Amino acid sequence: MDNQTDRGELIRDLNKSWELDMAEGLSADELETVLAGKLNALIQSDFSALVRLLYRIDINESRLRKLLAENEREDAGKIIARLIVERQVQKILTRRQYKAGEAPPGEADKGEERW
Repeated sequence: MDNQTDRGELIRDLNKSWELDMAEGLSADELETVLAGKLNALIQSDFSALVRLLYRIDINESRLRKLLAENEREDAGKIIARLIVERQVQKILTRRQYKAGEAPPGEADKGEERW
């Protein structure tokens, strides 16, 4: 998701999911910085809320643990923010495919009726 319209959709999704009020015109770096700040605040103040959020967003736990272990010196909030943005982009693209009547990759129509 490179263009401004797509990033605006991503920011709207994040605002809705997290009850945030981020401006839709944020750059990718600004978005990552804002998310990282909020995530770092959760790490410090309410870790269980962070875990629930990551579960709700469907962040792969083993991948997160691996990235955190491999990048010990990097800001954990930024690592998590990148994973969240990546996952939200996947969700947006999947929604678009279903709206367009296309099967997502890996779900080729095998003559079966789709719900």
